[in-house]
Amino acid sequence: MLQQLSRSQWQEYEQEGYLRLGRCLTDDELAAAQQRMDDIMLGTASIDYSRTFMQLDRIPGKTNKPGPGGRGHKGATLRYRKIQDLEFDPLFLRYMQKPLFRHICAHVYGADTSIACMRAMFMNKPAGEGTHLVWHQDRWTNFDRDPLITIWTALDPATIANGCVYIAPRRHHTLINPSHASGFMTDDQAQALVAEIEPMPLELDAGEAALLHNYLPHSSGVNRTPIARRAFSVCFMDAATVDSQHHAYSVIFGEGALDPAQL
Repeated sequence: MLQQLSRSQWQEYEQEGYLRLGRCLTDDELAAAQQRMDDIMLGTASIDYSRTFMQLDRIPGKTNKPGPGGRGHKGATLRYRKIQDLEFDPLFLRYMQKPLFRHICAHVYGADTSIACMRAMFMNKPAGEGTHLVWHQDRWTNFDRDPLITIWTALDPATIANGCVYIAPRRHHTLINPSHASGFMTDDQAQALVAEIEPMPLELDAGEAALLHNYLPHSSGVNRTPIARRAFSVCFMDAATVDSQHHAYSVIFGEGALDPAQL
């Protein structure tokens, strides 16, 4: 497995806005992560659910929008769409602190910069279900500086059939809709984007990861297969970032970093 990126890999990332990192989870780590996510969804994990954001998926045939979300468990089901605050789970924190990701953060933000977790979340498209995610860039207007990178890891094979992420390579240098608080595009902007650049499916094997620039436009569809499409997504940011909404963010690399042994 990779420990560092080469100069040519960095050049590819800077040009395309994304980079395939290959396998970043061993077989044992992958199996443990898959089981951990199922345990969290089913309510049997030893975590503090009161501090964990959990959102159910849409109800097929009734709505096209995601289900209710908020802090706390929403019932024993594998139909969750999103679960956040996973930096407080020791299994996922250990993964987040792998040497490769430390190297990537040091290259992007600076070797002496402390790195925080903007969000560490499980994204799920349940078997035969899933919610369509419209075109957007990962950008938020409440920060004094933009978080720049995300590590997206497939916990199941991510395929066209089960709703893999689609990306628009080389379109990460500018913001398309900078006035939107969360980077979502208007219908006209999305149509213009796909007319300009043919979207590319980011298909990954289970255990594979990709480095994504947060300005890289992306979207995803629904899952039309009998297996779930689970993924773990981590956005790393400069720990000195100021949030106008006064949210606190945990340090992952640097002084005061979370320690899996202490969770």
